[in-house]
Amino acid sequence: MKIRAAFYDLDGTLISGNVVTRYAFFARHDPSLARAAWKCSKLLLSLPFLIGLDFYSRRLFNEVFYREYRGLRKDWLEGMADRLFCAHIQPGVYPGAGPLLDADRDQGFRLVLVTGGLDFDIGPVARHFGFHHVISNRLVFRDGAATGELAPPIIAEREKQAAVLRLCREQDIDLKQSRAYSDSFSDLPMLEAVGFPAAVNADRRLRRLARRRGWPVLDLKQGQE
Repeated sequence: MKIRAAFYDLDGTLISGNVVTRYAFFARHDPSLARAAWKCSKLLLSLPFLIGLDFYSRRLFNEVFYREYRGLRKDWLEGMADRLFCAHIQPGVYPGAGPLLDADRDQGFRLVLVTGGLDFDIGPVARHFGFHHVISNRLVFRDGAATGELAPPIIAEREKQAAVLRLCREQDIDLKQSRAYSDSFSDLPMLEAVGFPAAVNADRRLRRLARRRGWPVLDLKQGQE
């Protein structure tokens, strides 16, 4: 018998934070005070550009944005992960996230996190929610320092769908009996890949499409609609 899975986006779906706010945490706590001030100022000034870039292409946003990690040490980033989770991620977990995950787990679904976030800061999140599998982006490191590049494949848009399909082949997961949840229209390929998609805390385009197709529309900030 094939396995059923529930595929979850993270940012905006289960938690209120995102890759920018997590980077801001690392920037603020950079061991060099001068570099921390410079990184935070640069990030603040670049926000309008990043918002526009994200709307245009999530994949391109990832390629450009993660260059900000250039030079940061791998051991330091990994060592900050639990602190990031406790101070920033856990307080932003939506009230409805845990109950939804618990319900899927109780019904026998294997829980899979599919996120454009980075593997080292997603680890504590995966453990907190009890995910069975994690699909995420990974930085390239050279001599222990980030190069500013992402290791392929870049998890965004259609590559999210492709990563889901690869995992299903590897784990003998039945896509037609599986579920997927996201807040973003950019995740439409992943949502369309499964038999039971749902829009969660959805942006306007995804909400409109979900209503038209009869998909469930959930609000994990409060409860179900």
